[in-house]
Amino acid sequence: MQAIRWGFYPLVAADETARMWLQLQANLQLAPTTIDAYGRSLNDYLAFCANHHITPQQLSREHIALYVQDLSTRPNPKAKHAPASTAPPGLSNSTIQQRITVARLYHDYLVEKQLRTDHPISRGQYVPGRAFGGTRPRALVPSYHKLPWIPADSEWLTILQTLREEPLRNQLMFLLAYDGALRREELVTLEIGDIDVAYRQIRVRAECAKNGAERIVNYGSVTSRLFEAYLHQRRTLSSQPGSLFLSESRRNRAQPLSLVMWSKIVQKIARRAGVPRLTTHTPRHLRLTHLARAHLDLHAIARYAGHRSIQTTMLYIHLSGVELTEAVQRSLRTFERWIATAFEEEHL
Repeated sequence: MQAIRWGFYPLVAADETARMWLQLQANLQLAPTTIDAYGRSLNDYLAFCANHHITPQQLSREHIALYVQDLSTRPNPKAKHAPASTAPPGLSNSTIQQRITVARLYHDYLVEKQLRTDHPISRGQYVPGRAFGGTRPRALVPSYHKLPWIPADSEWLTILQTLREEPLRNQLMFLLAYDGALRREELVTLEIGDIDVAYRQIRVRAECAKNGAERIVNYGSVTSRLFEAYLHQRRTLSSQPGSLFLSESRRNRAQPLSLVMWSKIVQKIARRAGVPRLTTHTPRHLRLTHLARAHLDLHAIARYAGHRSIQTTMLYIHLSGVELTEAVQRSLRTFERWIATAFEEEHL
C-alpha cells in the first residue's frame, strides 16, 4: 500500500469522509502523482467549503457556480514568473478541469455512501439517443485543447549552452529526458540496470511508465559519453546498484533524487537561459516533435512515447507542422508560382 502524504492535504486528513475517499483511491493503486493531484484538489475544494461555512454534503449547484468563479478569478500562481500584463487571472483551464473532476468524483462517493441524495455537479455529456437536435447537460467550464509549448531553435540552442554550465548529473538527466522522450517520473526513477550501454538503450519499466507498459528508447553519442563519466562520479557517492541519479547535497547525500528536486533544477536552468516556459516535460515534447519532423512513422512515435492513444501522438505531428505545411505547399504550388511570376515581372 502506497503512503499518502497527508501533511500536504491537512483539510483532507482532518475530514474522516474525505480521508476515506483518498485512501480508497490509493488502495485502487492509482499512480502516486494522481493521488497527489487528487489530494491537492480535494483540499482546495474543502477550503472553499470552509470559507463559505458549508459542508460538501450540504453544497448546492449555486455553490458550485461560486467555486467555478473562484477558480477562474483567483490570483494566477504563475504571475510571479511573468509580467503583470501577460499573466491572466485565474487558474489554467486544465487545472480548473482537474479541480472540478475531483469534486465530481468526491460527490459520486458521497451519493454512493448515501450521504447525499442528489449530485450538484453535472457531467456535461450527451444524453443517450438525444445527441442530435436534443438537449444535453452543459459542461461547467469549456475545455480547451492546446498544443504543448516547444522552444524555437534559437531558444533550444540557448538552453543547451546553459546546460553546459550545469553539474554533470544534471547534464546527463536533461539529455536523457530529451533523447528518450522521458516523463519526469520515468527519468528520476531510472536504475543503473535500466541502461544498456552496448546498444545505447533505456528500458522504461512498466511500474514507472504512465500507461503501465514497458518500452525501450535510445540515447545519443554525447549522452553516452556523459553517462560513462557520471558512473565514475556516482561511485564516489555510492557503490550500490539501484537508483541511477543520487542527491549530492549534505542533507540527502547518496539518496535517490526526488521529483521535486529535479523540477527545481529545471526551473533554475529556465531562469538562467531566459526561457521561463521550460519545464521538465519540454525535452519530451521537443524530442517527439523532432521525430515527427524527421518523418518517423506515426505508430513508431507512439511506441517511442508510450502513448495509449494514437490521437495523443497526433498532437506532435500537428505541432511539428510537417503534415500541414507539406499539404499546403502541394495544394497551392500553382498559386505560389503566380505570385512568384508577378513579382519577377515587377522587378524586371
